[in-house]
Amino acid sequence: MNSPSGAPPKTGAVVAVLALAGIVVSLMQTLVIPIIPHLPEYLNAEADDTAWVITATLLAAAVATPTMGRLGDMFGKRRMLLVSIVLMTVGSVVGALSDSVLPMIVGRTLQGLAAGVIPLGISVMRDVLPKEKLAGAVAMMSASLGVGGAFGLPIAAVIAEYASWHWLFWVSAILGVVSFVVVTLVVPESPARSGGGFDFAGALTLSAALVALLLGVSKGATWGWTSSTTLACFLVAVIAFGVWGAWELRTKAPIVDLRVSARPQVLLTNIASVAFGFAMFATSMVFPQVVQLPEQTGSGLGGSMLMAGLVMAPMGIMLLVAAPVSSYITNTFGPKITLMCGAVVVAVGYFVGAFALHSEWQLVLIGIIIGIGTGLAYGAMPALIMGAVPASQTGAANSFNTLMRSLGTSFASAISGVVVAQMTVDLMGREFASGSAFTTIMLIAGGAAVLAFAVTAVIPRQPDHGEVLDVASETAAEVETVKVG
Repeated sequence: MNSPSGAPPKTGAVVAVLALAGIVVSLMQTLVIPIIPHLPEYLNAEADDTAWVITATLLAAAVATPTMGRLGDMFGKRRMLLVSIVLMTVGSVVGALSDSVLPMIVGRTLQGLAAGVIPLGISVMRDVLPKEKLAGAVAMMSASLGVGGAFGLPIAAVIAEYASWHWLFWVSAILGVVSFVVVTLVVPESPARSGGGFDFAGALTLSAALVALLLGVSKGATWGWTSSTTLACFLVAVIAFGVWGAWELRTKAPIVDLRVSARPQVLLTNIASVAFGFAMFATSMVFPQVVQLPEQTGSGLGGSMLMAGLVMAPMGIMLLVAAPVSSYITNTFGPKITLMCGAVVVAVGYFVGAFALHSEWQLVLIGIIIGIGTGLAYGAMPALIMGAVPASQTGAANSFNTLMRSLGTSFASAISGVVVAQMTVDLMGREFASGSAFTTIMLIAGGAAVLAFAVTAVIPRQPDHGEVLDVASETAAEVETVKVG
């Protein structure tokens, strides 16, 4: 496989460029966190309206991730990767130019549509990199999801404190342009194509199901978990998922091949991914609050948003440090063992951290432990998925796995919100989260990591060499059919 210029692709350059694109997209997700409390003032709108600035991105990402994966399998993964980067860049420009809530929501929606960059990048790697380099490259690309999120907080805090908030979006736009250029110059297109038409009915029903589910989860605390609106969202989600599943089993070119997704290795990996997504996001819910709460609450450290970001940053660094370790374990013992090791490390980090939230250095240490475990796990999950699906379905399969992780983070946010709302202390007429709330969230996250370990333990072994060759032959035949057709 040659690069766009005709020369063979350089593995290191391809990995670095794709990881950069992943970091930029994940960075975009956290850049607005420091200004969330100030959005009503900046956009001259009610707080309930500005909350959609966050919710719109979440919903757009849920819709775009499986859709872009399927389109990548059909028309080229690099091509859809570039489309995603363009959407993010345009959305960033719209956000930078916004002074009211509606264009801001539009901009954040466009940014959310870029969520498919990381699974598409992983799929490109499978198609264009040598087999011996794949495990390390996938681990690095997976780590970019957490790296961008961890470094986004301190970067955003500095920009928000010393410059106009509009620069948060201008920085995102500039990074988007840089990513587009380097991907165009360095990353080759993959040869694998699935062929067939696009499953519009499947895309619409899956999107409806995901939007209804995530609306209920993200807005349940605001609307009330037993309110008619929240219950209606969950009911619509159940019905839409049922209709979608029935349709996907009948159509010839589904947006997500449920028969492939039902293979034990794929199904159990996706279940474990939900648990890991929950565990990964719990630190983002706990650490910034612990750092910034007043010391008088008995559970806060009285620090700034910048300090909160700096506390989170070592965790992001550990995700990168863990990537080659994840690759080594995967190449030596297989991705299942890597995922189990990651689950153990994450569980230890949370269970110890539940009782060690009393100083910045303790938070940094716990973040380092959890970051190492998460880095191990995030590198293994795509490897497990790709070991069970043909290359022509890699984009859709990886995107669906990424979606499962995102659902886990959404559940973490909702459950953490409920815990915080129920466990508070009163200080000068205001209610703040109590130390018991943070301990509870950490213990729940540790339990999620234990669940991920248990699910991973029953994942069947990967296909042996002969079976891999059969899958490769099947994939080659599919690609040749598409070329001839």
